Order: sequence, then structure tokens, then C-alpha cells
Amino acid sequence: MTTATLETPREAAAKQKVILCEGNEAAALAVALARPDMVAVYPITPQSSLVEHVAKLIADGKMDADIVDAEGEHSVLSVLQGGALAGARTYTATCGPGLAFMFEPYFRTSGMRLPIVMTIVTRDGITPQSVWGGHQDAMTVREVGWVQMYCETVQEVLDTTIMAFKVAEHHDVMLPVNICLDGNYLSYGASRVELPDQAEVDAFLGDKFVNWHVALDPQRPMAVDPLTGGSGGKGPSTFVRYRKGQCKGMQNALRVIEEVHEEWAQRFGRSFAPLVEEYRLDDAEFAIMTLGSMTGAAKDAIDEAREAGKKVGLIKIKTFSPFPVEALVRSLAKVRALGVVDRSVGFRWNCGPMFQETLGALYRLGRHVPAMSFIGGLAGADLTIPHFHRVIDATEALLQGGPVPTEPVWLNERD
Repeated sequence: MTTATLETPREAAAKQKVILCEGNEAAALAVALARPDMVAVYPITPQSSLVEHVAKLIADGKMDADIVDAEGEHSVLSVLQGGALAGARTYTATCGPGLAFMFEPYFRTSGMRLPIVMTIVTRDGITPQSVWGGHQDAMTVREVGWVQMYCETVQEVLDTTIMAFKVAEHHDVMLPVNICLDGNYLSYGASRVELPDQAEVDAFLGDKFVNWHVALDPQRPMAVDPLTGGSGGKGPSTFVRYRKGQCKGMQNALRVIEEVHEEWAQRFGRSFAPLVEEYRLDDAEFAIMTLGSMTGAAKDAIDEAREAGKKVGLIKIKTFSPFPVEALVRSLAKVRALGVVDRSVGFRWNCGPMFQETLGALYRLGRHVPAMSFIGGLAGADLTIPHFHRVIDATEALLQGGPVPTEPVWLNERD
């Protein structure tokens, strides 16, 4: 790996360029800084401008990468699988129906342990018809073996996109990574962004060494993804070994994500909670939990509630897959009631997916903490400070011994 003298955060910050851009452009700029060898693209709302920015950077000579404008998302990811197997650093982006269309190669990518990085500009389900933001698409594929990290701000989108390549290509991980940014709110929302220096990003990422685990070489032909399993021979044990390795890589990712975030903070002077962020939680009696861009409004509501004497804090999930159970358990141990706000629906359990995952962490905690599910922000609806005051008040009622609802609270039902 490339070694370089580590500058101080102040020195690194002095080299950074300050710009104003939207989340989709920030993601594209981050990809250019990561120097991929190949990108494959197909536009779909609200992701379209992201791949348009990527294509323009390549056309203008600001990104030295091969680009494949495929006929559909299934081909997009299939093309990148070949590129990754040949040793290329690869990238794409999609959302909604595009993610559904690429599901077959999406599943295969993690099984082949290919470190492809892909942005999901999150979007709600397609029926009833919607092209607006929500987390339903990313949540629907949460069990397929990709690492998923959700961003709160445009700056976090840029920084996390660069970090994603280092996480994916780490020898203890070797799994594909999704950077999830909220459609509409982050994809089209513009804000001040610090653009890191190219040389510093190069030193941070180090040399590319993508396909060491496959070593695909035309001079040494080999089979990739052969048929395994069945009732005879060594097929079943081979299949189990692969699945066990995937699970190990996912668990390793929790450690690696923390290490990569720490190195980023040391080098660039900006830090983000790698797994779970706590806000005003140390002396809190109860908390609300958020994911993605909704967190800003939630923090404002927390501040107002604190001024009114309510001892409430916030827990934000940054890494959703693999689910950060141990980190979350440490946060949950500080509170006596919890309200979980999802921007998607878990149909099987009639609650939000993050709420359902959190119930498992509460079981690991080993003590009863009353919790309730809130669902809001579907189909691009706003989640505002008043919405979060409703969440805070309802969660505080649990703290005071109120009944635990068996149904989710639908925050935008009458908005």
C-alpha cells in the first residue's frame, strides 16, 4: 500500500476547496477523487443527475475512467462485475425500479465478494406511483449482503463515498458497499461542501488492489461462480464456507468502518459517527432514533424539547448493514424509553424496518425498554420539527408508564 506523511487536520483543511453543490454532484465529485477505473450508468429519478455529473466529469477529462452507458440496470452491474474481476475499481448508482431491475447481479455481487461501490439515491416504492424520496428501495435489499451506510448531510455524502472504496476493498471485508442518500432532500439539496485535496485522497485510499481474492488472469483461465451445493460431493460444504465467509466479512466491516472513519478524521479534520451517533444522550431519560437526512430536524426538535425541560436525546444509525448491534446496545443502555422513526415500511411486522431491527438489539440489552414505531416521510413527505415533537411527546408518555402501542404511528397521515 502507498505510504505518505500524515498531515495535520489543519494542514489538510487548508488545501480543501469550498464549493456549493447538491448531494448528487457531491457524490460524483467524490467518485472522481476516488479514481475509479470503470463506471457504468443508467439514469433514473432522483439519481439521474448523479450519473450525468459523472459522465460530464469523464467527458471533460476530469475523471480518467472508462464509462459504459448500458441499456439497463441489470447490464450496469453485470458489466461492473467483469470489471471488478479483472482488477478494476468500479462504481455505479441507482434507485427504486433500477435497483429492482438489477436485483439478480446485485445478489451475485456480494456472493462473489466484489468490492463495487454503488450509491442508492433512496426512493419510495413504485405503487402507488411515486418518484420521490423514501428508504423503501434500500431497505428492501438490506439482507442481500451489501454494506449500507446512510448519510445525513451533503458533506457526509461526499466524505462517505470516498471512504466506501477503502471499506469495500479492505482485505478483511471485500464486499460491495452502498452509500444511501435521501432522494430529493440530499440529492437535490445544495449546501456548503469542503472538497478534499486529490493528493490527500490518493494517500488515504492507497494503491488499488481489487481482485487479489480471485486473481482473474487471461493467462491462467479459471472458473468464476461455479455451481455449488446439492446433495453429493463437497458442494454443500463449499457453499456453507462461502456463506460463512460473507457473514464474517460483514462483521469485519463494523470494525473496518470505525477504523476508516477514524483515519478520515485524523487526515481531513472532519468526523462522522461511523456506526451510531449519540446526540444529547448522556443524561437523557428517553431517546428517539433516526436515519438519514431527517436527523437535522430531529436534532432541532431535541434542542427545543430540552429547553422545555424534557430529558430527551437522539440516536442516529449511520451504518445499517451490517446492523451495529453492540454499538447500539451501548446507546440503548442509557435510556428508559425509545421512539424509532422510519422512512419506510416493514410489511411483515407492521412497523418500520429499523424499529424491527432495534427490537433485536433491545433483546440483547437484557432489560425491558418500552419502544414504539413511527413511520413518516414516505413519498417525499417532509419530516418537520413539529413531527418530531409528536415523536418526543409520545415517547415520553412511554417513560411515564403509558401503554406501548401495537400499531405504528403514521406521521404524515393527515398532513
